[in-house]
Amino acid sequence: MHRKQKRMAVINDFSGFGRCSLTVSLPIISAMKIQCCALPTAIFSNHTGYDEYFFDDYTDKMKEYYSKWEKLGLGFDGIYTGFLGSVRQVAIVEDFIARFKGTDTAVIVDPVMGDNGKCYATVDDALCKELRKLLPLSTIITPNITEACILSGTAYIRHSFDENELIIIAEKLRKLGAENIVITGIERKENICNFIYQSDGSFFFSEQPCTGTPHAGTGDVFASVIAADAVNGVPFVKSVEKAAGFVGKAIELSDEMSVPVQDGVCFEEILGTLIE
Repeated sequence: MHRKQKRMAVINDFSGFGRCSLTVSLPIISAMKIQCCALPTAIFSNHTGYDEYFFDDYTDKMKEYYSKWEKLGLGFDGIYTGFLGSVRQVAIVEDFIARFKGTDTAVIVDPVMGDNGKCYATVDDALCKELRKLLPLSTIITPNITEACILSGTAYIRHSFDENELIIIAEKLRKLGAENIVITGIERKENICNFIYQSDGSFFFSEQPCTGTPHAGTGDVFASVIAADAVNGVPFVKSVEKAAGFVGKAIELSDEMSVPVQDGVCFEEILGTLIE
């Protein structure tokens, strides 16, 4: 009742190395002056982009884990969901949101499903179908163009989509229950674009030149900034532009420092810019 600092629950996997998921969200959300409370969906030694990795499924432990939060009477200003490894975990997230979402809680859903026109190895048709159930529970969703196509049942035929095609995809996602949408990673000529579709039907493009080498984990960096801004009351369009600029600068720095692409981006170098 007397809590003055904002608090966010982040439901995602924990990868010890590789700059993704919770190891990205924890420092970014904390830097943006929000207490970040982690609920792991799985434990990885490093993400699956490496040749070898340790993996521990956390599905059977998740409900017992957050039941203690419920007994403590915890509340959250934001709930942010990322990697979910099974249909069962989608149901668990639905239960978590039902228990912990308050009247003013922002719910950010990053539907981690695939990239470059293909699903990840851990994602099957059943999981894709179940993930649609989270859209009506969300305040913001942050799919890349591949994930937006999967969720909306749209054929992915190329990296670039024109304005009318993006509007149609966004309207399909709205009909599935999504409120505010940003579709990321769209190629437009020599730029990389994020397509923003708001709950009032307005839409915007946020573009920047394609510079640097694509790195692992940039979607997690982007969504973490969006989630924190949503809790802090930053306007959606402004938040998308900020997140995109932050990711772009982190990619440039990572290339300058010769960071391998699978190691993610060295966002640590510019964390302070998020609160300037």
